[in-house]
Amino acid sequence: MPDTTPDHPNEAGRRPEDHAGHAGPARPPGGGSTRPVREFRMSRRERVGNTIVSLLGRAGIGPIWLLTTRGRKTGRPRTNPVTLVEQEGRRWLVAPYGVVSWVHNARAAGRVTVRRGRDRRDYAIREVGPEEAGPVLKRYIGIARATRPYFQASMDSPMEDFVAEAHRHPVFELTPLGEDSP
Repeated sequence: MPDTTPDHPNEAGRRPEDHAGHAGPARPPGGGSTRPVREFRMSRRERVGNTIVSLLGRAGIGPIWLLTTRGRKTGRPRTNPVTLVEQEGRRWLVAPYGVVSWVHNARAAGRVTVRRGRDRRDYAIREVGPEEAGPVLKRYIGIARATRPYFQASMDSPMEDFVAEAHRHPVFELTPLGEDSP
């Protein structure tokens, strides 16, 4: 009998469309770049890096925020380091590695908490379409250099390349909740 165990522990029970957000060699519509794109797999090195970056975020050092979502199945809080984009007086949350667990959790809950040092804020989220996400993605790769290999578009690419790539990198607008509004 063939082994039907998923290659990755988080892939059990996932539908094929759940993988659609992962990076791959597909050429974006509109004649965008054919540059190869790295697919995200959390290695031991990246786990150690995330731990270090999370410690910096907890201390309020650098541009890193800690994103907390409520697990859609367990209800338990899940925390990941993220880089927020501030543009035109608004805050944006970008999923540079595609549709990963925190994206599913955020979509299910409709809200997230971000924290840096002692600054903690609750936000409602709204996932935006490609036209609105394009400029945010372009700004994001200028801020978060380590994620550039996961994008087909480069810093010099025209805006339409970022719009074409938006389906692989969900972007959420953050709207403050409660008294902790900026």
